[in-house]
Amino acid sequence: MERLAPRLRSSLVGHGLAVVLLGLGVGFPYASVISGSMAGSERAWRMAHLEGVLNGLLLVAIGAAGDSIALAPGRAKWLHWALVVTAYGNVAGAVLGAATGERGLSPAGPLANFLVFALFTAAIVAVFVALGLAAAGAFRATRNE
Repeated sequence: MERLAPRLRSSLVGHGLAVVLLGLGVGFPYASVISGSMAGSERAWRMAHLEGVLNGLLLVAIGAAGDSIALAPGRAKWLHWALVVTAYGNVAGAVLGAATGERGLSPAGPLANFLVFALFTAAIVAVFVALGLAAAGAFRATRNE
């Protein structure tokens, strides 16, 4: 078992910062809804804004903590891609949901609702895979010290 490779860690930090920037950008329509200059759900736009910031910070945190996570190279790649799917899936689903007024609570029409559901479902599955791998790798790293 190896600690997360520097390239993988840097990629997580880079994707994380990109997702934080997306979340910050979503703050503009959120502010427009709050001020009344744009129609929409304040709750949905707040969620979209926070999804970007918080999911991005998750990637940055795991990338920064990569020296404390010991995984086989194949599992490390799974961790990386599961986190990327989580972050971008949550942001895309939240923004699409806020922009269309759909919540994506079931796999039903209209198309926008189905897409929101699919994005959030992919992100949910991916985050469980990612956090399970990260936790296992962190505990493994403590046993190897």
